[in-house]
Amino acid sequence: MRSTITGTAGSYRFILLAGAAAAALALPGTALAQDAGDQADAAEAEADIDTGNQIIVTATKRAQTLQDTPVAVSVTTAETIEQAQIRDIADISSVVPSLRVSQLQSAFATTFSVRGFGTDGNNLGLEPSVAVFVDGVYRSRAVSQISDLPNLQRVEVLRGPQSTLFGKNASAGVISLVTKAPSFELEGSAEVSYGNYDAMVARGYISGPLSDTIAASIAGGINKRDGFVTNGFNGDDLNDRNRWFGRADVLFDNNENFTFRVIGDWDELDEKCCAVANLRPAAETGLIQLIGGRVNAPGTELDDVVFTDVVPFNKVRNWGVSGQADYEFGNMALTSITAYRDTRIRANQDVDFTSAALATGANIGQSDIKTFTQELRLASDFDGPLNFLLGGYYFNEDLETADQILLGRDFRAYANGLVQAASGGALNVAALENLFGAAPGTYFADGTGFFNEFRQENEAYSIFGQLDFDVTDRLTLTVGANYTKDAKDVTSNGRTTDAFSQVNLVTAGGRVLTNQAIATQVGNALGLGRLATAAEIGGFATNPATAGFFPAIQAGATAFGQLNAGLTPAQAAADANPLTTGNPFLGLAAFQFLPPIVNIPNAVEDGRTRDDKVTYLARASYEVTDTLNAYISYATGFKASSFNLTRDSRPLPGDFSQIISQGIGVPNLRPGTRFALPEESTVYEVGLKGNWGIAGANFTVFLQTLENFQSNTFVGNSFVLANAGELETFGIEFDGYVKPTDSLTLNLALTYLEPEYKSFPGSPVGDLSGQTVQGIHPLSASFGATWDKELANGDRFIARGDYQYEAPIQVLDGLTNFVGVNLDGSQNFDAARLAARPFVREVNNVNASVTYALAMGLEFTLWARNLTDNRYITTIFPSVAQGQSISGYPNQPRTYGGLVRFRF
Repeated sequence: MRSTITGTAGSYRFILLAGAAAAALALPGTALAQDAGDQADAAEAEADIDTGNQIIVTATKRAQTLQDTPVAVSVTTAETIEQAQIRDIADISSVVPSLRVSQLQSAFATTFSVRGFGTDGNNLGLEPSVAVFVDGVYRSRAVSQISDLPNLQRVEVLRGPQSTLFGKNASAGVISLVTKAPSFELEGSAEVSYGNYDAMVARGYISGPLSDTIAASIAGGINKRDGFVTNGFNGDDLNDRNRWFGRADVLFDNNENFTFRVIGDWDELDEKCCAVANLRPAAETGLIQLIGGRVNAPGTELDDVVFTDVVPFNKVRNWGVSGQADYEFGNMALTSITAYRDTRIRANQDVDFTSAALATGANIGQSDIKTFTQELRLASDFDGPLNFLLGGYYFNEDLETADQILLGRDFRAYANGLVQAASGGALNVAALENLFGAAPGTYFADGTGFFNEFRQENEAYSIFGQLDFDVTDRLTLTVGANYTKDAKDVTSNGRTTDAFSQVNLVTAGGRVLTNQAIATQVGNALGLGRLATAAEIGGFATNPATAGFFPAIQAGATAFGQLNAGLTPAQAAADANPLTTGNPFLGLAAFQFLPPIVNIPNAVEDGRTRDDKVTYLARASYEVTDTLNAYISYATGFKASSFNLTRDSRPLPGDFSQIISQGIGVPNLRPGTRFALPEESTVYEVGLKGNWGIAGANFTVFLQTLENFQSNTFVGNSFVLANAGELETFGIEFDGYVKPTDSLTLNLALTYLEPEYKSFPGSPVGDLSGQTVQGIHPLSASFGATWDKELANGDRFIARGDYQYEAPIQVLDGLTNFVGVNLDGSQNFDAARLAARPFVREVNNVNASVTYALAMGLEFTLWARNLTDNRYITTIFPSVAQGQSISGYPNQPRTYGGLVRFRF
């Protein structure tokens, strides 16, 4: 398989197309080859809606089998979730290759990607491109659904833009979690699991009737585990697990035409996340070690020992309540879903990821998110050829977020070393304070830093609908549309107390050059053979014998200072004017790590965005045979403008020039990205879906385009929000199963992707147009096998294993993020060095479980995830303020344990 990967994309595409199509079309032959007894068993399996492609899904807002759903959707059942020991939504990717879940610097920085694309969770101003729904309720940020998965019935992953059936537009995909409704028969379960790293999981669920028309359920659980990474600085465990949840669910059913379901849920987590290892040291690493700091040694990044002087914490509290009413009248059904969600985040981490006290009190997240949503749908179920769904959706969110970074006691010594190295030993921090007229101890002082606050109010509504027309008994045409209107209002309160970051190096450097020129000229006039002192200059300016010469010296020196204030030494060297020498201080701008921002709203920027868009769907689905369906579709998606709610929120170039001209700028203000333009997606898709009882297969070929993709790129000191002009992905997806016997089920899922930047000239690392999008695996696969054997006494023996494979790629943070800052202050995209020593991520993850289930309801399970202890770095990034040093996040090692469950 590896040799195939290194071949041309075209030949690889052909192999996958041919192989997957052959598998899809050959599976009917497999079914026909069975004997009469097996065919009878297959018919029985087909009648069971929990088997293979007969799983009932609601991806189209109607209950359909997976085969009859003309949408690219992967479904993971509750049974698979239990047997594979999938503990939270991040583990779903092990059985759904098109989905990737990554957690970076904190719990709220979780990113969901479908077909290679998703929105970086580090910036809470960015709504996800992959929308998450729980029981029909939209969760506006990934952090609001990272806890354990309670009472799940299934997880549906819809690939590609979704807009005509979900009121909240989704440009890249949807993850829909569906929980089990309360039962009118008494039932329940309780389980306890224990594993390595002192892992303990306990969960309970009970459901039953309160009356003939009311049923209820309650559930709760706790999930704890020691961290698998050791902090070499203080011995703490990092990357631990500590979360718990509670849930209550009440269902009213009049047994005729009306149901009403109310769900209340609450969950919390309090964890030390997330450990970062150094992958490539730089000169700055040696400087950190010189002042007493430590990082892990080169080559030990997977030894699970890191060094950090700040005890990290991630505290998240979610709660919410939702109500869903369904009313049927005639051939129509009316659905209303009302929900309120409240999320509270408190997070802290060592942003320099070393044991040196460079940054302390770096509270990276203090956020509160309150969301109200209302959805109303009317759907028909006519006997005739025409049916429709019409809906309306309202979204209202109030988001408050704050963070701060404070310099630590070691930062002044670190900055002193940076300045000395950049100036060849000519300067140090104390000398800069003297030259620029600052009090001693002012620059890079302990406790100074940046304080950031944002509030965003977001109101949106949409009207959506879909029309199905049965041209024949086998051919159905579908059209749909969504009109979305979105409004955001943002206010900010950001301020810096880092004195050096507020120094205007042009004007300050110009003053130094002017004073040096005066001292030089006066020294020459006095024949000193050196620079004149301040006292000697004062005497020269007041001595009647020399005072007449001073105005000319002063004017010449001032002109010299102004001439050179804005020029780097390199620019001065290229200038034909022999008087130009350049401003030697401009290179120190790289060490102004926390410059001030202009807050919004202001006289130029109103802090508002107003977007509206119509998106479409057109699809034709055809029932080729009773066991094989085909469809072709065209769909568009949309995500509204997103504000940059970070300390790098800066005016767009056009606004920047107006701010400067109106005199409301701040020192060192530069243009940037205050907000990103709306993200729009288009997908062309062709699919085959087959189900032959003992076998089934789904095959999809697609071409997806994302315009103005909202990328969030870390460049060493901050995240840069940017619109990628146009991204295009050609892809092939295949998933299938076969049941050679009643007891054995084999599953295979494959995703092949060819992502390319069609246009991205303004990326933070240069023009990426025409280049492959980095960080996306060209091939992802999941192979699974389940042996479920019923014994003569009614007990069951269940053995399950799955293998997750992701082809080797160079590991990057979303984009080509190999940007560093050299000691001379220049940015560096080290392509040659990267090629010489690439960082590769290849995933070979094996999960397994064995269960013995007694007929009376008691079950015993042994399980393991990442059984072979496949270790790799999930994501890398430029080490914070450390030049060409590279850091990264290690994946989770092998975990295993035993579980006891009782069902009744």
